[in-house]
Amino acid sequence: MNTLTILKNAKLYAPQPSGRKDILIGGGRILCIQDDISCNDLSESVVNIVECSELTIIPGLIDGHVHVAGAGGEGGPATRTPEVKRSQLLDGGITTVIGCLGTDGFTRSPRSVLMKVKALRAEGISSWMLTGAYQMPPPTITGDIGKDIAFIEEVIGVGELALSDHRASFVDTGTLIDVASKARVGGMLGGKAGIVQIHMGDAEDPLRPIYNALDMSMIPIEQFMPTHMNRNAWIFKDAIEYGRKGGRIDLTTSSYPYFPDDETKPSSAVRILLENDVPLDRITLSSDGNGSLPGFDDKGNLVRLELGQPASILRELIDMVKIENLPIDVALSTVTTNPAAAYKLSRKGTIHPGYDADLVLLDEEFGIRHVMAQGVFLVKDCSTQPDTFGT
Repeated sequence: MNTLTILKNAKLYAPQPSGRKDILIGGGRILCIQDDISCNDLSESVVNIVECSELTIIPGLIDGHVHVAGAGGEGGPATRTPEVKRSQLLDGGITTVIGCLGTDGFTRSPRSVLMKVKALRAEGISSWMLTGAYQMPPPTITGDIGKDIAFIEEVIGVGELALSDHRASFVDTGTLIDVASKARVGGMLGGKAGIVQIHMGDAEDPLRPIYNALDMSMIPIEQFMPTHMNRNAWIFKDAIEYGRKGGRIDLTTSSYPYFPDDETKPSSAVRILLENDVPLDRITLSSDGNGSLPGFDDKGNLVRLELGQPASILRELIDMVKIENLPIDVALSTVTTNPAAAYKLSRKGTIHPGYDADLVLLDEEFGIRHVMAQGVFLVKDCSTQPDTFGT
């Protein structure tokens, strides 16, 4: 006998506004969405009914940049950050995560990221990863970027590589093209995005290495995913032009408000990008969760270190709506449909029949009440309010 769930009378953003609907869920998928679904039509099944008349349902959020196996270490062994916990993700309504390494490709490895991704999958979180780290040549699992992506189901791209940063390896144009082409072909063979996620540092004209690679190859601009594009005034200015050219722009949520004098607040950044004619589908938000957020002086010495919080992604989503006055569906696109499309995550990012039942149920104040991942309630009857997220 089948066990089904009906979410009744919910205000639905799929992410497009869809009015009040009933949602039928079974086998981890959304089976149908209708104005009214009657239990009389489901007599051969056990039906759990959840009344949602006071709730809003949105897709589970997708976080494309989380240091799931920990990161950091810029200040020595005591500054290494811990692995992410499932509860940290669920606190932010995150049901899909992409893990990566960062600065430390020496004492940590893609293998540790892979095992943490497998652990999160076992805990009900849809998880993938990027091979590589800041260093060149990128550390891999099989010894080759393309093989990692083509052969290992969980690996969907390479990153985060580092450019325009004092911690980055020297990357000439030919090397960057080689990495991107291997990722692209590996993605083609494995049916994956093969995306190249790049940590952008504080150097002037930071996107020049990417432009040089594009000028000297036939790699499409969408293959690159530069992240931290709101980290300072000059990179954010360059991001506007990059987005107009069709490039993807990933904004980091967890570093604000730690560095308010340098960073553009992500929710404000989305509004500014849209006002400057950057296409909405080019814009994504990610948290940099459990990554170290270091501050350096002008000599490159570490002077402060903060820890990125995954739940910051929900905070900025709420601020896009409440402070920046962006429509809910526009704000949601940056953390649902847009990353799903960029990383080629089928059945993710949209509430639609046949898609995974990854859902977040919010109260009137945008506080999380329930989180469902692949048809299973991982959070039930929670009363967490949004002003606690990221604190």
